[in-house]
Amino acid sequence: MAKSKNNNTKKLSYISVPSQIINSLSSSSLQSLLLSPKKSSRSKNRYLSWFTNYRSPKFWVLFLFLFGFLGMLKLGLNLDPLIPYSPYPCTTSQLQNLVSNGHLKSHMAIASNGENSHQVEVFNSVSHSQPLLSNGNLKSEVGVEEAEQSEFWKQPDGLGYRPCLALSNEYKKASVGIVKDKTKYLIVVVSGGMNQQRNQIVDAVVIARILGAALVVPILQVNVIWGDESEFSDIFDLEHFKKVLANDVRIVSSLPSTHIMTRPVEEKRTPLHASPNWIRSRYLKRIKREGVLLLRGLDSRLSKDLPSDLQKLRCKVAFHALRFAPPILGIGNKLAERMSSKGPYLALHLRMEKDVWVRTGCLPGLSPEYDEIVNNERIQRPELLTGRSNMTYHERKLAGLCPLNALEVTRLLKALGAPKNARIYWAGGHPFGGTEALLPLTGEFPHFYNKEDLALPGELEPFSNRASVMAAIDYIVSENSDVFMPSHGGNMGHAIQGHRAYAGHKKYITPDKRHMLPYFLNSSLPEAEFNRIIRELHKDSLGQPDLRTSRAGKDVTKYPVPECMCNDSRTRSSVSPY
Repeated sequence: MAKSKNNNTKKLSYISVPSQIINSLSSSSLQSLLLSPKKSSRSKNRYLSWFTNYRSPKFWVLFLFLFGFLGMLKLGLNLDPLIPYSPYPCTTSQLQNLVSNGHLKSHMAIASNGENSHQVEVFNSVSHSQPLLSNGNLKSEVGVEEAEQSEFWKQPDGLGYRPCLALSNEYKKASVGIVKDKTKYLIVVVSGGMNQQRNQIVDAVVIARILGAALVVPILQVNVIWGDESEFSDIFDLEHFKKVLANDVRIVSSLPSTHIMTRPVEEKRTPLHASPNWIRSRYLKRIKREGVLLLRGLDSRLSKDLPSDLQKLRCKVAFHALRFAPPILGIGNKLAERMSSKGPYLALHLRMEKDVWVRTGCLPGLSPEYDEIVNNERIQRPELLTGRSNMTYHERKLAGLCPLNALEVTRLLKALGAPKNARIYWAGGHPFGGTEALLPLTGEFPHFYNKEDLALPGELEPFSNRASVMAAIDYIVSENSDVFMPSHGGNMGHAIQGHRAYAGHKKYITPDKRHMLPYFLNSSLPEAEFNRIIRELHKDSLGQPDLRTSRAGKDVTKYPVPECMCNDSRTRSSVSPY
């Protein structure tokens, strides 16, 4: 309906009163309207002269003064509605409740991820009330918190590096004869945990290529610690392994009948960091003469500094050929999907098992009783100590040679901006001290899961008592995470570091233990300053491209740039189809 043009104009209304009525009002009647009947006659006489003539200017001045005074008094007794200066007083109280309960920040984080339209609406309704706070501190604090959370999930700049496995023409020509040769066979026995076995399998393929021999599917030695009797095909996809390497090395499931009765030449004294020339001079004549060569204990025996083609072969084995068996891939991907179904997640590889504390010469720091247990076992079995025996525990700790405990991991994650509602998947064996050892982490980050927490009843039963398979599941979920961080070095951490780099440099946090621990011990350092220092220490340790050429002797499967990755557009077309 159209509104009148004069609707916004204020109008004054008047009531006509006959003059006879006004004249009939006596001074006493007017006086009774203004004065309380309880006033004394003396008071009446004192002020009567003011009201005897209602036309007196003094009368109207006093009347207006009294009216204004009474109005101010009434307002002065009820000032509460004026304080918020808000038409939405309920919104103000709700905002204060959200802030006090810590919910506003989580709504901010959810909205920034764009995960749920309903949650975005909640965020929007709350954000309208922010200007009600006159100092603006809350608004700025929430903005900083939101920025920190988004920064934590931000991926490093991969500088355009992509997988690049272009092989030389000389390598390709030699491949024709190598894959057809049926006179030489290499058998290898690999030991250790699953990730240690992976490294040895990579070396076995490269050694077979150097010798021009066919590789019999590697034999997985029964693990003396976990008693895992898994075979190669139980953990890895054997047919995929053969297919990917078909043009590099011939892979056979067993020795052919022509060699089945041959007694293999066994070699146990392969030195550390053996070069291709050393391998040829040591083994080539023997394998040609006997037909079969058996190698054990390949861990770190092959040199890390190899010719370009062999470096690319190492990457091809590690990142393409060694795919997990379909049942393991199936359950691993399911758990990864459950973790990612509600947004980004962090994977932690916690090295807090009893044997880790014993081997590293470090202490868990839970209590004197737990420390004594570790010390006693180290005294009884000194062969377990793999750390430097001439260093005390404190010297190892300050040198950055000890795993981080749960409290240290918690402080590091908080300093790096991990949001309290971050979903965390933790990989690794059960920590020494049980769930109590994890309390600092679970108390600060309640969304804390491992494979047992995520799996449905019966899903992990086919893999029970098979440590290598369980480690493979951890590997898959960790590799699919948005951010990964190990509490200590080790084969799994190194393998995932290389895998994430090869996948486009997904975020990988490398704790700078040696430099940050002194700040952990400084209890007088303000939290804001501590966080600033920790972030500064780790600004270049977040998974950015790291050239192996600047790290002599390092494994290309950990640092695949530049041998296995390139950012030159002319060579990107050479990426392996596998």
